[in-house]
Amino acid sequence: MAPMIEPISFHLNGEPTSTCCRADRTVLEWLRGDAALRGTKEGCAEGDCGACSILIRAPGDDRYRPANSCILLIGQVEGASLMTVEGLAAMDDREGHPIQKLMANNGSSQCGFCTPGIVCALAGLGDGSDDVSETAVHEALAGNLCRCTGYRPIVEAALATAPVKLNEAGSDAKRGASVGSEASRMHHPTALSDLWELMIAHPDAKLLAGGTDDNLAVAHAQQRHETVISLRAIDELDHIETTGTHLRIGASARWCDILPHLDQHWPSFATMVRRFGSVQVRSVATIGGNLATASPIGDTAPSLIALDAKLILKSSAGERSLAVEDFFTGYRETVLGEDEIIAAIEMPLPKQKEFRVYKVSKRYDQDISTVCGAFALQIDGAKIGSARIAFGGMAATPVRCRAAENLLNDKPLDALYDSAMADALQSDLSPMSDMRGTADYRMRVARNLPQRVALDLAGETVEVMAL
Repeated sequence: MAPMIEPISFHLNGEPTSTCCRADRTVLEWLRGDAALRGTKEGCAEGDCGACSILIRAPGDDRYRPANSCILLIGQVEGASLMTVEGLAAMDDREGHPIQKLMANNGSSQCGFCTPGIVCALAGLGDGSDDVSETAVHEALAGNLCRCTGYRPIVEAALATAPVKLNEAGSDAKRGASVGSEASRMHHPTALSDLWELMIAHPDAKLLAGGTDDNLAVAHAQQRHETVISLRAIDELDHIETTGTHLRIGASARWCDILPHLDQHWPSFATMVRRFGSVQVRSVATIGGNLATASPIGDTAPSLIALDAKLILKSSAGERSLAVEDFFTGYRETVLGEDEIIAAIEMPLPKQKEFRVYKVSKRYDQDISTVCGAFALQIDGAKIGSARIAFGGMAATPVRCRAAENLLNDKPLDALYDSAMADALQSDLSPMSDMRGTADYRMRVARNLPQRVALDLAGETVEVMAL
């Protein structure tokens, strides 16, 4: 018997709300249409400009986080709490959130189109942290585009705002529920056994974790899904654990929850993650989803390959382990079987190992890589004991550079400067030409990156905005 379809239930601006609409509608579409809350704007419809930013507190979360409502499906907010700019304006007996008043008083808005999203992003910063330093403010605003006011008065208003905790009203997610409508429903299984049953019953269903890539098809092309299976309610897929030897990350863990672990063990990886995903994206996007989409410009895979990470793949038939470098078989193609999913990623903890990853793009934040190069070096005194090197953004799949690795093994650090190293990389790579760069440009960048690694290890380089 098919599970009963229930309304999608959540809190909206502090009030319990439910809707029986299609589960594959975007939250932005529902807010501006059914809820008639039009302070939330549609700009790029792809999660880049931040005009559609709202605040969401997921079930079990302890704070509100900014999210892009244009690439978030309404079925995904089952059991969550949402807040829009109208909800912020109703705070303190309609005195509003302090950032709203400071933005107005400081001349921090001109046309005002981007302002609601900026207000939500800064309110989210204040709800989750006491850090209102300039660095924290700029990170909070990295996903918000302002085309007319300029950021100086916005940053001034943010720095003048004391952190404010938002209300803690929340919903209880209907664990295991199927929500939406007959036309489009979203299942929320809570166990892998339930997931296998749903995948067998609905072989054409869309599997969804964060959806920040897949949901672009809904926002842009109005693609519709009759059946969606969400992976976010399965606790096993959301768990992050550090053992004596490994960091194990559940495939449905969000980047916002993963980042503290990357900051601790691989700061260069953490820096790169902050560049390819804004706060709004990291509040929803998952590591497993980043890999499963198999995008040739996905910035996670090169780092994981260089760090010798393994994937734990599970299906109704059992479990297997696979090196990340063996996961991709072609353009947006992987080894995943018919009912197989990525369950976890296991990363060996660093021991006397230096790791650097460099994202070369036309702008610093939220841009597609022209070249992404990752280098993991085992340092033994003044020598490189072993090396693992991977590149992304250059071909249909990420590439491990074995010739370059072999050249560095048991060599002094100065080998990174050697032209033979650049030649080895050239033999490993066959870059493509596209709108982001020519094959020749990509090769020139790749040949130069080993020198940047050497300078970085010597403490002689600084972070560049973009190359």
